[in-house]
Amino acid sequence: MASPIGIGVVGCGYWGPNLVRNFVESPGSQVFAVSDLRAERLAAIRRRYPAVETTADYGDLLRDPRIDAIVIATPVATHFELAMAALQAGKHVLVEKPLSASSEDAERLVEAAERGRRILMVDHTFVYTGAVRKIHELTSSGKLGDIYYYDSVRVNLGLFQHDVNVMWDLAVHDLSIIDHVLPAQPQAVSAIGLSHFPGQPENIGYLTLFFAGSVIAHVHVNWLSPVKVRRTLIGGSRNMIVYDDLEPSEKVKVYDRGVSLNGSPESLYSLLVSYRTGDMLAPQLDITEALWTEASHFIDCIARSQRPLTDGVAGLRVVQILEAATRSMAQQGLPVALDLAARSGVARS
Repeated sequence: MASPIGIGVVGCGYWGPNLVRNFVESPGSQVFAVSDLRAERLAAIRRRYPAVETTADYGDLLRDPRIDAIVIATPVATHFELAMAALQAGKHVLVEKPLSASSEDAERLVEAAERGRRILMVDHTFVYTGAVRKIHELTSSGKLGDIYYYDSVRVNLGLFQHDVNVMWDLAVHDLSIIDHVLPAQPQAVSAIGLSHFPGQPENIGYLTLFFAGSVIAHVHVNWLSPVKVRRTLIGGSRNMIVYDDLEPSEKVKVYDRGVSLNGSPESLYSLLVSYRTGDMLAPQLDITEALWTEASHFIDCIARSQRPLTDGVAGLRVVQILEAATRSMAQQGLPVALDLAARSGVARS
């Protein structure tokens, strides 16, 4: 039986403890050490996981020969430095979203991972949910027909971030989903956003992605909503999807509904509009925790030397869009052309 993959985790604030828990519970890995600069966070880890070593020195993780992979759950501004140090130390790396604060840094990480033949993976958690995996199955199988649009609302009251704006915090989820479930890549982005608090990053934003043909994607994000909403509509020529992540069950609903135009397109008055209203299907979803699925996938990719589903190049594409959206916001929504990194040969399933 193969030895478990040794894991070191840096950062145990909001998200880090969830990553620690899932890697501790995974049969293919063993968490040897956790690093954080705050003593009270390390104390909490020791209370829950007495066998896990803790340290304030990140270098301890890099020098530990038992540790094969580093999991990074720290502020975005630190991602590049910590991930690059891990890759240079010969460790595999899983980075919390987004991969880095700039596309230039993301490209350098991708190149370092490829040069050192290390696995670089991004924590695009939603890609590993049963709901998004089912949506990918539906879009890739052609069940929706021609994709018309992706329309998402992702709003809540807080949590305010001080190092990134609401696009980099919330829209990153939808961008990773779009990158996974839509067959084409966007060609341009337009974004507008505002900050209602002086000196703080934008807390509300609207982002639009333009694709070749008639496909469009729109994402609305907001830290100042009185209610929490996580709802996405995906429209196709045959079927349409409603994805509500806050639903306790039936998160994904597939509607056999649509519109057809009959008649001569040259004559407006001869066109007949017909509406199709069929059944609604709520497919059964895998209810395994997404982080557990993601952790298992990371471990398996290391063991088999396989490219992850959300590899460094996928993380680079998302950062490229966020960067372009930030430039567009500075120009009050002026569209910015995109030239995204090509998709890897990894199977998109």
